[in-house]
Order: sequence, then structure tokens, then C-alpha cells
Amino acid sequence: MNLKIDFNCDMGESFGMYKMGFDEEVIKHISSANIACGFHAGDPMWMRKTVELAESHGVGVGAHPSYPDLNGFGRRNMNATPEEVRNDVVYQAGALKAFTSGRNLQHVKPHGAMYNQAVGDADLGKSICEAVLEVDSEIILLALAGSAWIDVAKNIGMRVAREVFADRAVHSDGTLVSRSQEGSVIHDLNEVVDRSLQMVTEGKIVSVEGDIIEVQADSICLHGDTPGAVDMAQTLKEQFVANGVEITPLSNLV
Repeated sequence: MNLKIDFNCDMGESFGMYKMGFDEEVIKHISSANIACGFHAGDPMWMRKTVELAESHGVGVGAHPSYPDLNGFGRRNMNATPEEVRNDVVYQAGALKAFTSGRNLQHVKPHGAMYNQAVGDADLGKSICEAVLEVDSEIILLALAGSAWIDVAKNIGMRVAREVFADRAVHSDGTLVSRSQEGSVIHDLNEVVDRSLQMVTEGKIVSVEGDIIEVQADSICLHGDTPGAVDMAQTLKEQFVANGVEITPLSNLV
């Protein structure tokens, strides 16, 4: 069995003098970084620092664009037009791309509410896809495994990767449980490891409704702001390797 998985994490979510997350430690254990671009967190200083951090560790650099919602950390739904979304994503991804040493991004993964709304809104998902293609047709879109958004991206000729979450509970339809609900974010280390291995090695996960659902994943995400993220990242990496799973950047998989 030759299993491979990309291990991604949201990073660069500090702002000004305010430090958030443990990027310098988590980066040692992952293969791809989703870097905030200023609309929900991050700023030009932190964007450059985080890109340089990722590149120094051989970690794939991805843009993590959001709705313009600093106060809500990009987690509040917005009724934005397709044109607004397209321009916001082009603006953010283009800015981050300029900070990379080779002027190249590996991937784009929308953040928070933009990501979640795109899962169920084909027009929104298409606008994001068109924005990514406008920035660079070789960029990979990272989107929720099993969602119609994956099909939207494939139908317009995009490189697309299927994502699952190590520390987020899911419904039986494959969607993420809202953060407003108790138990949506999983904090127990053993549970995070067990469910992650099940998704990657068996292609299955148990929903909050108790159903066993099938998932196909190219990448697994651990949130950098989850308490205990450093220990989770290190243990996940160790357990993937121990179970014959090779961790490699998205660019080697898609």
C-alpha cells in the first residue's frame, strides 16, 4: 500500500502586533500552508514572514482568501455578488503570490464563511474558481471532499484537490458542523488521530448523526488556532508515517 496525503494548516493569521497561532512550530510537521491575505487576518508584514517561513521548510505556499471581515475573522456569511467575490479572491491571491520567491502559488483555499458557502452555492464556487484561474491556471483549488464544488472546478478545467478536516466534525452529507454548535471542533488528541487515520487509510468517517460516510482525500487540514495544535500536528505526522502514509505537498499529488 502506497498512501500519500498532503497535510495543510491555516497560517499567518496574526495582525500587526498581535500574534496568533504557533506557526513556527506547526510548520515543522505539515506539507502545505494556507496563508491569510489580510481580509480576515494577516497583513503585508505577516504575509511576507509566513511565506518565507513556509519556503524555508519546503512547505507548499497557498493563499487563504476571505470575505472582507476582520471583526468576524471571516466566519460570518456575506451576501456578496459573484463579481465582488471574484475580485476579492484575485486581489488577495495576487498579493500573496507577489511575496513568493518564484512568484508562484501552489494552491488557493478560501477561508471560513466563503469556503462553507461555496460548498452549497454553485455560482459562488464558480466565481472563486474563475478568480483562481485568472491569477494562474496552474494553481490548485483546495475544496471540501465530496462537495459539488469539486465538480464545478473540474468542469472548467481546474486542478482541484479534495480536502478533509482532522479536527472538525461532519454531518452525514459531508458538510462541516457549524462552529456555533457544541462539538464542531474536536479537541481530544486521540480522537483527532483516530479519525484522521480512518479517513486517510480507510476512506471513511463517522458523522455526528452516527452514519459511516465515505470520503476521498488528497489533503487533510488541521487548524492552527485549535488548542494543542502543535502536539496534534506532531502526533498526526508521526502516526501517518507509522501507518505507511507519506506526507507530501499538493503539487506532488494533483
